[in-house]
Amino acid sequence: VLQKYGYTHLSAGDLLRDERKRPGSQYGELIENYIKEGEIVPVEITISLLKRAMDQTMAANSQKNKFLIDGFPRNEDNLQGWTKTMDGKADVSFVLFFDCDNEICIGRCLERGKSSGRSDDNRESLEKRIHTYLQSTKPIIDLYERMGKVRKVDASKSVDEVFEKVVQIFDKEG
Repeated sequence: VLQKYGYTHLSAGDLLRDERKRPGSQYGELIENYIKEGEIVPVEITISLLKRAMDQTMAANSQKNKFLIDGFPRNEDNLQGWTKTMDGKADVSFVLFFDCDNEICIGRCLERGKSSGRSDDNRESLEKRIHTYLQSTKPIIDLYERMGKVRKVDASKSVDEVFEKVVQIFDKEG
């Protein structure tokens, strides 16, 4: 779907996990500790990784200047860091919000954890992540909602139903 509309997918979580594994990374251990505790990695680290990935993508092809940033911003600090670093450089067109019941999320992540190898795919980390979400991320979604920028998808539905809804949103938004 993303290629059809000219978007490059960047996952904040994947960038952080890759950086954590990169030999010689000054942030590796720090990132691991935050992820394991279900906490949000300091904004300076996440923004620097996102900006580097965006710059590399555009350097390789100047036409690739639309990004779907997955899993960011997650809190007020993230939002302020984004605004400070990217103001005038990037505009947020809309927020794609996958809304799902907590227990369904936990069940899906525990199932994923059987093969993912992720240190945070366990009940204790997941419950911490939900607490962090409610305390820190939900207010950011509410802020974008007040700005009319949230496009909500009921993620408790089947993969096919969720995909169809996402396609409808991208058809409308371009």
